[in-house]
Amino acid sequence: MASTNKDLLLQTRNLQAFYGDAQALFGIDLEIGKGEAIAIIGANGAGKSTLLKALTGLVKVPSAQIQWKGQPVGGRAPSEIVRMGLALVPEGRRLFPSLSVQENLLMGQESGRTGPWNLDRLFKLFPILQEKRNQPSTSLSGGQQQMVAIGRALMSNPELLLCDELSLGLAPIVVREIYNALPEITSEGMAVVLVEQDVSLAQRMTQRLYCLQEGRVSLQGNSSDLTREQIRQAYFGL
Repeated sequence: MASTNKDLLLQTRNLQAFYGDAQALFGIDLEIGKGEAIAIIGANGAGKSTLLKALTGLVKVPSAQIQWKGQPVGGRAPSEIVRMGLALVPEGRRLFPSLSVQENLLMGQESGRTGPWNLDRLFKLFPILQEKRNQPSTSLSGGQQQMVAIGRALMSNPELLLCDELSLGLAPIVVREIYNALPEITSEGMAVVLVEQDVSLAQRMTQRLYCLQEGRVSLQGNSSDLTREQIRQAYFGL
């Protein structure tokens, strides 16, 4: 079920995105309500990362095509979007290699937003980061670096956390550890969008699901209601 207008955080209307003359998104309509966990799935090149980049200002789109709490915000600068309450955990983590773990985490405070997330709470969520707080971020394992990327986003105290391929390239036990933290992350009403290659994991961790295929929404619905066959057809365009 879509969110009621009262609870609506973010909405896209006929969202289209381009890289030069090449069109990557074709009329995407989606809604994200307060406290919801939404999955976005699709094959490589389906437009998942482009969608997140459009939502966070990294790909410019017309203002009216993205609305935040009912106000048009498409095309605004990424720094402004973070200050509004959206935070991205990017694919590949994108940590600052010259900074320590703690310094990377503190970069999240640059938004100036206040809220429940601070260093103490992060270190309780991911204790290994406290142990390695003064080490260079590049000295961490892939899973630990992913925790830093999540922590940096949480330090901006967002209302909506956008996660691009959290499990990519990580061992299953590490993926489990990261996703086990999700209930704590969302416990105070934060909404989450998970772009995820692992479809079973995406269904299990979210309430609603969108499947993209060649830049279009090919399937949407309640995560628990969608069958494997429905998803397979939407995923591959069969």
